[in-house]
Amino acid sequence: MKDTNQSILHKDGISYVLPFILVTCCFALWGFANDITNPMVKAFSKIFRMSVTDGALVQVAFYGGYFAMAFPAAMFIRKYSYKAGILLGLGLYAVGALLFFPAKMTGSYYPFLLAYFILTCGLSFLETSSNPYILSMGTEATATRRLNLAQSFNPMGSLLGMYVAMHFIQAKLNPMDTAERAQLNPMEFAAVKDADLSVLIAPYLTIGIVILIMFLIIRFTRMPKNGDQSHSINFGPTLKRIFSIHHYREGVVAQFFYVGAQIMCWTFIIQYGTRLFMSQGMEEKAAEVLSQEYNIIAMVIFCISRFVCTFILRYLNPGKLLAILAIAGCCFTAGVIFFQNIWGMYCLVAVSACMSLMFPTIYGIALTGLGDDAKFGAAGLIMAILGGSVLPPLQASIIDMSTIWNMPAVNVSFILPFICFVVITIYGHRSYQRGKY
Repeated sequence: MKDTNQSILHKDGISYVLPFILVTCCFALWGFANDITNPMVKAFSKIFRMSVTDGALVQVAFYGGYFAMAFPAAMFIRKYSYKAGILLGLGLYAVGALLFFPAKMTGSYYPFLLAYFILTCGLSFLETSSNPYILSMGTEATATRRLNLAQSFNPMGSLLGMYVAMHFIQAKLNPMDTAERAQLNPMEFAAVKDADLSVLIAPYLTIGIVILIMFLIIRFTRMPKNGDQSHSINFGPTLKRIFSIHHYREGVVAQFFYVGAQIMCWTFIIQYGTRLFMSQGMEEKAAEVLSQEYNIIAMVIFCISRFVCTFILRYLNPGKLLAILAIAGCCFTAGVIFFQNIWGMYCLVAVSACMSLMFPTIYGIALTGLGDDAKFGAAGLIMAILGGSVLPPLQASIIDMSTIWNMPAVNVSFILPFICFVVITIYGHRSYQRGKY
């Protein structure tokens, strides 16, 4: 039986409550960015009259920024501090969000991808700094519980992002469906596109201002330097050392597949639901909005499940619970593939309950025992977010096929998340077998 009486925010007589609260706010802020972005794949596809595959370049740019900046972020926080990494991350986040205005002025798709890339370079700094910082704010025995608690506030930001995407972007875009937009002449198309882009950029400009305010609050707040003892950068030897550790190396692989599964399930629920509801006679825009409502329900379930799972971790081995939830994820994803009615949508919503524990638990298991090497270890795990850039375009290319094996291609495409959950099941089981996690 695990010790359930340990305080998770105290260590050696030091309280980390205030820094924990401030850093946890950052978790909500990048949750907002993640989940206002997922519906934009469909929005950009309509606005610029592109295929789903071209629209999925939003996710390539978004998660490519995570990949590109993870190790530079690790070197930066190794040389300076976790606080400095958080501040630089917030600064890049704000710049990327505010770049949506000049991107809109160009009327072109690709400047938006650049803005997303810069924004997520900031998110990469934020996550590379914040996750191990939270792990260091107490004893190692309570680290996974502490990170799960902090990560529990991430879906609250995600919920807000989804709500804003649905009510302030999707609901306000021109109601013409994809087929009607294809019939517009160039001048009509340019006018509709300009109006829709004005709607799309407003929430990003607002969050850019909010991020600047958060930057100032953290800048002028004293933060502990716990975990910032070493400032030497021995890049090669450190990488060789951490990748020789089985639970870390396998954790990077598991995180790659987890993030891919999460982004695929939350991005393409729009396409899944749109096909389903249009087959029942609903108009395209109404089907998209209803699909986003199901996405919000999935996020509410995700949020509740994360608090529940954080409580269960007081009593159950993290690796064992991870494996159990991943098996459940496999079962629900199979339902998403084979049901061609509302039960498929119910299964897709239920997948979110299984995913709630996965990111912070894989993270906590992988960084166990790394000490100050956790700064570089965190970078490897953030680079694994590349799964959110690589796998969604593969799923989009399957969806663009329309029909496969006499089944809707969007249903068949969820074979990719199924494979991801199989990988996570194996990692959770192996971690439990080792007996330390």
